[in-house]
Amino acid sequence: MADSSERALVRRARRVVLKIGSKTLAADRAVYARIARELAALRGEKRDFVLVSSGAIALGVTKLGLRTRPREMAWLQAAAAAGQSVLMQRYEEAFGEVGVAVAQVLLTHADLADRTRGNNARAALGALLSAGALPIINENDTVAVDEIRFGDNDQLASMVVPLVDADLLLLLSDVEGLLDGDGKRVPLVRDAVREARPLAGQSTSGVGTGGMASKVEAARKATLAGASVVVADARVEGLIASILNGDDVGTLFVPATPKLNARRHWIAFTLRPRGALVLDRGAAEAVQRHNKSLLAVGVLGVRGDFRVGDSVSIVDPDGREVGRGLSRLSAAEAASAAGRKREADEEEVVAVHRDDLVLLEA
Repeated sequence: MADSSERALVRRARRVVLKIGSKTLAADRAVYARIARELAALRGEKRDFVLVSSGAIALGVTKLGLRTRPREMAWLQAAAAAGQSVLMQRYEEAFGEVGVAVAQVLLTHADLADRTRGNNARAALGALLSAGALPIINENDTVAVDEIRFGDNDQLASMVVPLVDADLLLLLSDVEGLLDGDGKRVPLVRDAVREARPLAGQSTSGVGTGGMASKVEAARKATLAGASVVVADARVEGLIASILNGDDVGTLFVPATPKLNARRHWIAFTLRPRGALVLDRGAAEAVQRHNKSLLAVGVLGVRGDFRVGDSVSIVDPDGREVGRGLSRLSAAEAASAAGRKREADEEEVVAVHRDDLVLLEA
């Protein structure tokens, strides 16, 4: 059973990001009305909700009369365009019955990677919440390509957490939570990397191995933003209220201490590395144990083609990514300065300043 003090954090949550999977929505149309009733009742407890919803492509496949889900990008994008209106119509009808205004917000990864566009999205979402509306967020699949995709809506939901300063993320699908090797629910996870990652590959849930691995990664990102995360079965009647009541349901991932501030979280998880800097052992120790800036003299190798200000992976001598940061050098400059000791009258060349470097647990 999860510790009562950890569940108390969930009870106190005031801003909640709720992600609903496409399997849940496709299985029973009545689920829209059930979600609407539950959220309408809980909003009366002075809680804000942001909904991240899958389902547009699946609905579009049906609307366009396609026999199966297409594989070609153009057809997937066409299905998303056709299905998005159906998805929102269903939410409009369901929430209209309980007097809640809904608002559609479509995002791409590039929107959040760009600080100006990300801040605009933050402001718009804040205004919607202040107006009492329910933002319904989905990836803009019609224009997204592989390079600007979030990957899946679990990852999108984890990035929405710092965007709206949420203190709870609910990942709801068709699984009761993270399962151990014997198929039993794991009630509490304090360390997503050490405790949950090994189990995600053994999951026997209906979500499948990849699905649970994605949820664990999303939980890792959200907990580092300071939020609690619960993975649970959306098919259970009254589930959301039960979670917010602090009941022992699903798997609870507890918030990281200390959390990453918004900028450092953006560097670590929103920006995509354009290259990598491979460190020697001395530099790896200086960066990891002593919170030092990464000096070019400690760089063994340079990968990729990046510019000043781009995100780069920080890789230790064993090939493990141990951090991410914003490079102060281009790839060519980094390659030229790598491993070169300075002359007596020269200043050390900083490859990544410690203020722009975030350590990651491998």
